[in-house]
Amino acid sequence: MQVAYITEMNFQGQKIPRSYRGMKTEIAWPCTLQADCYTFGQKPNKQYDLGLIVIPKLEGRIAELVKIDFIGVAKSFCKKIAIMQEGPHWFFQRYKLQDQIWYYNSLKQADILYVHNKSDINYYKGITDHPDIRILPTLMIEDSIDSIPEEKRSGTMIGGNFVEWYGGFDSYMVASAISDKIYSPTMGQRKEGESQLGISQLPYVDWVDWIKELNKRKYAVHLMRTHAAGTFALNCAYLGIPCIGYKGLDTQEICHPDLSVELGDVNKAKELVVKLKENNYFYNECSAKAKENYLKYYHEDKFNTTWKKQFKVS
Repeated sequence: MQVAYITEMNFQGQKIPRSYRGMKTEIAWPCTLQADCYTFGQKPNKQYDLGLIVIPKLEGRIAELVKIDFIGVAKSFCKKIAIMQEGPHWFFQRYKLQDQIWYYNSLKQADILYVHNKSDINYYKGITDHPDIRILPTLMIEDSIDSIPEEKRSGTMIGGNFVEWYGGFDSYMVASAISDKIYSPTMGQRKEGESQLGISQLPYVDWVDWIKELNKRKYAVHLMRTHAAGTFALNCAYLGIPCIGYKGLDTQEICHPDLSVELGDVNKAKELVVKLKENNYFYNECSAKAKENYLKYYHEDKFNTTWKKQFKVS
């Protein structure tokens, strides 16, 4: 099956090599599908079975995109068009009203809508009545990280900065319930003075180095209210690091079922992090279950098997 991957990324019609160090999930998808990658408006001299489109979520980029009939162009060289959810399902409501309507109309033109989580299916079904909505599971390509050495783990990694998007305050309060050192990645948004709280903030690194840094930590907390791909919970599961997070995110609930709490239940999350530290059996059980569920539900082989079944590819 020939797939064209159409995004704002500029790969000039090339395939993503499996050795690519920035292998975030939006790169892993076209990599495993061996898709040719194009930017919006490009029209290659080649026909494809499917055009998989990822509309960027930032409003500034939308302003340029609305000027291009990118779906019309994509349909000229793709038999079917799929649009993949980017970010949380509500994010488009930050756009100007005319751009919200443009986004809605774009969804209606697609043959398939791909979403991150089960809860997203009901949302998009409700606003579009689209007949074909499917989950595109979050994915990791392990080639560049399968030789990561065993680390003597310590400390707690929280999943993001102190902004509404990442819910860093909630995560910090939970991580502070145990005396271990707290670490945080550097994300696109942050508040001035975060380092004064005693958090060790990592410099911005590529995906491979991020996995290496995460591998040094014993606990993970990511109480993020913004539900999208859930890569943090999945990365932790791959490494066998127990991750506490809010329900509603498939990677969290599937890989870390005993560590998923109701939205806003910080008290329960604090109880769980203390239990992880004080009860070795519980810690080891959560770690083993995370690895097991990663392999069962999110390994690349599972992704490809599901994809082939969807499109009846042998």
